[in-house]
Amino acid sequence: MSGFDAPVRLGRTDLTVKRLGLAASYGASGRDVERAFERGIDFFYWGSARRPDFGAGLKRLGARARARLTVVVQSYARSGRSIGRSLERALRELAFDHADALLLGWWNLPPSDAILDAARELVHRGRARAVMVSCHHRPTFAKLARDPRIDLLMLRYNAAHPGAERDVFPLLPAERPGMVAYTATSWGQLVDPRYLPPGEKLPTGSDCYRYVLSSPFIDACWTGPKNAAELDEALRALELGPLAEDELAWLRRVGVQVRAEATTRGRGMDFADRLVNLWSGFGFRTTRELPRD
Repeated sequence: MSGFDAPVRLGRTDLTVKRLGLAASYGASGRDVERAFERGIDFFYWGSARRPDFGAGLKRLGARARARLTVVVQSYARSGRSIGRSLERALRELAFDHADALLLGWWNLPPSDAILDAARELVHRGRARAVMVSCHHRPTFAKLARDPRIDLLMLRYNAAHPGAERDVFPLLPAERPGMVAYTATSWGQLVDPRYLPPGEKLPTGSDCYRYVLSSPFIDACWTGPKNAAELDEALRALELGPLAEDELAWLRRVGVQVRAEATTRGRGMDFADRLVNLWSGFGFRTTRELPRD
């Protein structure tokens, strides 16, 4: 069985990456950034939290190997001018002349024309190569996927939240945007023995990443390790490759129990709902109709 080590093109873009990307917001250090690069990782996500040490690692890599990096910079800004300022601030901190993707964060309803046009103008000016949108409301993805101004989409997908298999993947156009998944471990719940069904083997982090990357609709997946050991475990997924059918069935069984247990305990499954309520109070365009699975 072949691994996930070969690079892939992200949907209809000209961006080519290794299938596992490293995210900044969970504890990975600048040294972890460099070590991941040494082991073949070329896809990096700086945002939701732009952690300084992670950024310093990217800056060091960029000084010697910028052409080999694909870097996503996220902005939660809600006006065209603010998005530009946010991106420019990030580029100054990294000493980069462009981002490979400008990620418009948390748009559960489609961004306005003014927002998307401003993002495309930044691409036209060479400050970014592509526009990416993250969304937590699966019914919105069909419209986002058909907007030619959007090159990449980011969505939640894992064994405890498989609803994209029903609500997103079948609705994607033939020439689809790049699809990048996050929270492969369901915030750690899939690898937590407290959520494990009786008689089932406990998944590892690499099992969870392999589950996500086994989908033909997912081009790449973010990993957010807290330390070097978690980074090593995630990287094993690239060596091991796709899960067999019996392994996929096992992780689906575990995922059903994890979702049920987390809902009962009031953890994780309503996380998006709580954030929607919070962000709505600050004027963010959201919808409260968030699918649960």
